Amino acid sequence: MSKDPHKNPTPQQEPLEPVTGDHSGGTVSGRPAADATGGGAPAEDPMRVTRSGVMWTATVLALVLLVLLIIFIAQNTNTVDLQYFGLKGTVQLGLALFVAAVGGGIVVAIAGAARIVQLRSIARKGKATPKTAKKR
Repeated sequence: MSKDPHKNPTPQQEPLEPVTGDHSGGTVSGRPAADATGGGAPAEDPMRVTRSGVMWTATVLALVLLVLLIIFIAQNTNTVDLQYFGLKGTVQLGLALFVAAVGGGIVVAIAGAARIVQLRSIARKGKATPKTAKKR
């Protein structure tokens, strides 16, 4: 089969112009331009991010992860022998891996909490220093 250029002509595309520092109109970096009334305030974005929207998205993602976790545990029902500090027992493979992942998450959370406490302490000490003389 040969293609007839008259049946399906390829559209000519205009080259894209580079974005310059001119902020006279349109949007700059995805933000709406200033109000046309001359107030200088940007127009309110109707699709702004809210805390409830973020919470809803996080809840949906958490539910999807939980469903995937349930499937993982249900498919890995083989029992394995475990030994931990002299304790011996058998447990399902999926459950053992889940407990190990939660244990790792707890260790990371403890390390992160310790760092946050350290940084807050440093910030408090920096703010608590009194100024010796006021400028007039």
